[in-house]
Amino acid sequence: FWGATVITNLLSAIPYIGTTLVEWIWGGFSVDKATLTRFFAFHFILPFIITALVLVHLLFLHETGSNNPSGINPDSDKIPFHPYYTIKDALGLMLMLLILLTLALFSPD
Repeated sequence: FWGATVITNLLSAIPYIGTTLVEWIWGGFSVDKATLTRFFAFHFILPFIITALVLVHLLFLHETGSNNPSGINPDSDKIPFHPYYTIKDALGLMLMLLILLTLALFSPD
């Protein structure tokens, strides 16, 4: 309760719209059930938004390449993003999940 009150009250320091913004986030004049519902919805939706932004970023990175603001194709040797980096990232993800699973199953305390 107090954490939500203190953190959201920091927004009231914004000139002209601060108090209105805080009341909109709270869903009323104080932290209440509406605030909890809004924070829960925000925490549910946020991972999907982040995942979509990461996928769009990877799509643009795959299309244009990295560190090439001029768009000119250099004549250097390159390896393609897929399948080399895709496999490397998938193996890294599987290794991290294996470590997490091992910790969760064999050392739960």
